[in-house]
Amino acid sequence: MQDVLVIGAGPAGLSLAAALAKTGLAVQGLALADPAHPWPNTYGIWVDELEDLGLVQFLEHRWKDCVVNVNSGTLPLHREYGLLNKDRLQTHWLTQANKHQVTWHQGKAVRIEHLTTHTLVTTEAGELLTARLVVDATGHRSALVRRPIASELAFQAAYGIVGQFSQAPTDPQQMVLMDYRDDHLTPAQRREPPTFLYAMDLGNDLYFVEETSLAHHPAISMEVLRQRLHQRLRHRGIAVESSHHVEQCLFPMNLPLPDFNQRVVGFGGAASMVHPASGYMVGAMLRRGPGLAQAIAAALGAPETTPTEVASQAWQALWPADRVRKHYLYLFGLENLMAFDGPQLHQFFAAFFSLPTDDWAGFLADSLTLPEVVQAMIGLFGRASNPVRLGLMRSVFSHGHLLGRTLMS
Repeated sequence: MQDVLVIGAGPAGLSLAAALAKTGLAVQGLALADPAHPWPNTYGIWVDELEDLGLVQFLEHRWKDCVVNVNSGTLPLHREYGLLNKDRLQTHWLTQANKHQVTWHQGKAVRIEHLTTHTLVTTEAGELLTARLVVDATGHRSALVRRPIASELAFQAAYGIVGQFSQAPTDPQQMVLMDYRDDHLTPAQRREPPTFLYAMDLGNDLYFVEETSLAHHPAISMEVLRQRLHQRLRHRGIAVESSHHVEQCLFPMNLPLPDFNQRVVGFGGAASMVHPASGYMVGAMLRRGPGLAQAIAAALGAPETTPTEVASQAWQALWPADRVRKHYLYLFGLENLMAFDGPQLHQFFAAFFSLPTDDWAGFLADSLTLPEVVQAMIGLFGRASNPVRLGLMRSVFSHGHLLGRTLMS
């Protein structure tokens, strides 16, 4: 019998399997496809986050010129952004997993049975896998992690193209975190939910451009995003000359937190680790995975610890009380962002990115303490325009329950 079964072989599952095996645990994995199958999406991250983790060598591109564009002008961010070399990172984790003898099974888990000393997982093909602990890292559609039913999920959606263009969509060697300018839209479209451009110069006349809906319920369709992207490009006299890759992303921003009393432990999207106010998760996954692995190894290393207690300690390591409180504060921020109209959103981001870099960077990365997050939000309120302040104050009445959870969780 193995110590841990990790279900899923995307970035979350593969990174955690490697981290668990590195602690000396006996680990096996279960995935729908070969764990070496290429990951489809691109992953961007701030360079200083990787520097803190000693993982800068896994960057494929770096940009010092990073900006946000709103109708009032361009906001330089004075912070370096990077694009992960996903193939190199995947190979690194596969190598680590193989080095520590992680065994992989291919298939889909269809039944799970929790016994006194271990858990039994049955695959669609009838294969039986046993482990003292099961970790589900299959993403937000996880079938094994229990959570409350969401009343209304807000989705981040994006449609992007890696390709060559008749003109450069960005300045040379520039990365555009958000371009919310809406001069390409009709008056009727400006009354619709806003979207922004995320774009970067990849070198050698290759660019990545992606039209993104930060968060909305229901999700903005891929077709609307595709049309918006081409409309934006046409307005600036830019045509797509060749498309090397089309990317489509869709995930919930406010997936309810899991039930922390269950025997299956989640990680990544399955554990609701997406930042509710930004959509970021990769940095949190890289930072929190090793700590989770150590907590699981310590719990399993105590002979008297039951599987239920192991899972409880794992959930506590992943979601301590302070992080839960911050989560509800970020959910409050998400509700504000979705309630703002176009002009308010422009004014909000102009104020947000005028905060000290450590404040807005820490907010996006979820690396601030709860008091620091509150202090940053107070600073934002002081810098914001009156329409934004009014929207924030209204939200206290309409979404005050989230602030209550921040105080009481």
